[in-house]
Amino acid sequence: MEDITWIDWLFIAAVLIGTVGIGIFYGRGSGKNYDSFFLGGRNMGWIAAGISMVATTFAVDTPLAVTEMVASYGIAGNWQWWNFVIGGMLTAFFFAKLWYRSGVKTEAELIELRYSGRNAKGLRIFKSAYLGLFINVFIMGWVNLAFVSILKVFFDINETQSLIISFVMMGLIAIYSSYVGLKGVILSDNFQFITAMIGCIVLAFLVVRSPEIGGLAGLKEKIPAETMSFFPKFDSDTNNPALPLLSFITFLGFAWWATWYPGNEPGGGGYVAQRILSTKSQKDAGLSVFLFQLLNLCIRPWPWIIVALCAFILYPGSGKEGYVMAMKDFMPQGIKGLMLAAFFSAYMSTISTHLNWGSGYLVNDVLPALKKSITERQKVRYGRIIILFFMIASCIISLFMNTIAGAWIFLMECGAGLGTVLILRWFWHRINVWSEITATFAPFVAMIIITILNKSGYFQIEFPNTFFITFSFTTVAWLLITFITKPEDDRTLRIFFERVQPPLGWKKYRLEKNNNTEFYYLVLTWLFAVIMAYSFLFTIGSLMLKPLNETIIYGLILILSTVGLIIFGRKSFFK
Repeated sequence: MEDITWIDWLFIAAVLIGTVGIGIFYGRGSGKNYDSFFLGGRNMGWIAAGISMVATTFAVDTPLAVTEMVASYGIAGNWQWWNFVIGGMLTAFFFAKLWYRSGVKTEAELIELRYSGRNAKGLRIFKSAYLGLFINVFIMGWVNLAFVSILKVFFDINETQSLIISFVMMGLIAIYSSYVGLKGVILSDNFQFITAMIGCIVLAFLVVRSPEIGGLAGLKEKIPAETMSFFPKFDSDTNNPALPLLSFITFLGFAWWATWYPGNEPGGGGYVAQRILSTKSQKDAGLSVFLFQLLNLCIRPWPWIIVALCAFILYPGSGKEGYVMAMKDFMPQGIKGLMLAAFFSAYMSTISTHLNWGSGYLVNDVLPALKKSITERQKVRYGRIIILFFMIASCIISLFMNTIAGAWIFLMECGAGLGTVLILRWFWHRINVWSEITATFAPFVAMIIITILNKSGYFQIEFPNTFFITFSFTTVAWLLITFITKPEDDRTLRIFFERVQPPLGWKKYRLEKNNNTEFYYLVLTWLFAVIMAYSFLFTIGSLMLKPLNETIIYGLILILSTVGLIIFGRKSFFK
């Protein structure tokens, strides 16, 4: 740690004090009841909620994973997560207001609003435990693994020392999160996101301006053209790695709607749904998700990608650690603290959200089944105890994890085929509890079968083929079960329809014929928003890395799509 000066430590201390101060100031009184502690009093504005969503996805593992993608497949490797904006915009324009109207406290609670009977209650309890405990702790474990990787490389310390530091940080975040509640988390997220982005932009500027790179012009000269391409070159005849065609089709054509993935759930869900439910109006709910998608896709990636491209030159074969090595080598004394503060901010924003969000599931959906009478203050007290338990569990599980990128693929395959049900349950009354139960468990059955076949030696099936097999198996299974089981009872369906008011389907329950004009305008708004987001992304990238003519083309598409978004949005989403 000899390269870290008192100025660096001052930066780190300032960010930590600022984060804790903001959280404590705005988190006062959050212990009154469930809504104040887990939903921010349901009075959050769209800007704060939207920035909080993107701050949560900005974990310490994300720049490392992007660096690994670029090293493996070039810029086009980012389609592994760029595809999620399509489903994200779908949530912004179609599902955010439905979540808001539902009035539920968690994603799992929606199950008992949409379905009926003991099976619905059982699925609600299982989903809350599965998402709030298993998946949540798994995610925090891999985020902690990434944090340990950064500490090891940056401070040149061994794994044991890195683990001790990360566990201490996790404990402090747990104590902080157990006091401030969601409102404090959201508003400190905003501060943390700004800090993290400033640090990443400064790092990108310093690395690309270094003599070894020679500015953007030098970077473009040293990097192969295919590595700089925004889209995979499937007809490549060079030795440069490219994203396989089938993988690109999987990500762009299927992943955003067919599979469940944390933070990008089809139809909304997880901590995105929590932020939606914390907003003060339907319009704020939709706008928060729209802002999240723009910041997440268009603003956030380029500082990471620039550093990843430089690491491709500076540290051949380094993979994800190239990002941390660039931090260590190119941040001067006095400024290194800014970058470390950025990563501490990213770590804190992700962990604090997952601690609050995950404990909210167990308090709202599991505890009532175990303890019939719980006061509002008791719910908060139990939530704080669960937060501390999650902290300990995630620290333990991080000891047994070896890869970050592998966790992404694992989670994607765990939900292959489930996404379709999560979308259709809003629009098709025939979806029943058995449809969702089947779609939840079928992917694991398919994965077990694939694993057995692979170990038999007769087959060797790898991603993305495993994804298509799992998706197909799950889809056939839930469709078959849907048609051989009965629909939900009429009373449950009617209550759900009257509360949520889906814009499509449910003809039996509509008092008058549905006017689909507004729905069609909404579809066009969504399409223009997706085009606008991608053209915005590529306009920024082409300004730095591409010829002027490409920048002009992407810029024109950006202008036209923005005009289309405004025109049709005024007739549907923004009115």
